[in-house]
Amino acid sequence: MTLAPLTRPLRLRAGDKAAIVAPSGPVPDDRLDEGLEILRSWELEPVVMPHVRRRHDRFGYLSAYDGDRARDLTEAWCDPTVSAVICARGGYGAQRMTDRLDWTSIRAAGPKVFVGYSDITALHEAFATRLGLSTLHGPMIGALTFLKDEATRESLRATLFEPESARVLGLPEARALVPGRARGITFGGCASLLAADLGTPHSRTSARGGLLLLEDVGEEDYRIDRILTQLLRGGLMDGVTGVALGSWAECGPYEQVREVLRDRLTGLGVPVVEELGFGHGATNLTVPLGVPAVLDADAGTLTLEEPALR
Repeated sequence: MTLAPLTRPLRLRAGDKAAIVAPSGPVPDDRLDEGLEILRSWELEPVVMPHVRRRHDRFGYLSAYDGDRARDLTEAWCDPTVSAVICARGGYGAQRMTDRLDWTSIRAAGPKVFVGYSDITALHEAFATRLGLSTLHGPMIGALTFLKDEATRESLRATLFEPESARVLGLPEARALVPGRARGITFGGCASLLAADLGTPHSRTSARGGLLLLEDVGEEDYRIDRILTQLLRGGLMDGVTGVALGSWAECGPYEQVREVLRDRLTGLGVPVVEELGFGHGATNLTVPLGVPAVLDADAGTLTLEEPALR
């Protein structure tokens, strides 16, 4: 089955409510507070869900118990006054609570803006496969990149409020690993999370016609090799039209990482662009998932055929 465009939510406007959730790890209070102030400066009204400032009493890498994190997200989504749900941080834990979400109620509540990356890839995939909803692979408000990098903040702000102005994505350092142009439907995110999703309930069975986005953090070269090999063997790359690579922060010398990427991806016979500018790097551009786009590896750009939000 060829990927089709997903339902795009409505853009945000001044005065809209944005619910803040922590589906994965705990977020430091000072970073959360700084991120909330940035949202307020955009004239959004942030609503911090009850368990965002909590920490699991046995597993400190989780922000709260699985049921509580799932309840926060479900209640945020089903609140008719909320226009967007934005994640506070990544880390680990989204997979543990994905199946605890009330998907029937979430579907009935209709489309809303959803923002996050890293561990949140598990939820991007769930929203795509269970709801047919386009989401935003973009910064969490408690992430240092969002707090310190103006380009990261502006990319998200423009996508949320003025999506027509954010249709061409890429950084000056982006370049072709495999030259060429390709059109497809954007999907993907953190490579290790995509690999972990294979074979789970509601996971993708085909990504034919997709433009695959890949990035990761803290993975050594042999582990990146293993992750990409698993994605290849699991069929997720069968029929993809192109690959856009983001950052590989804390993954060792990039020249070494590049050789692994080249070895594992050039056999696909599709255009591949590296260092496009999304993920765990110094700048994290917001990339909509589930929308038609053109990848120009030679120009180092990803151009959306329609705005991310309606």
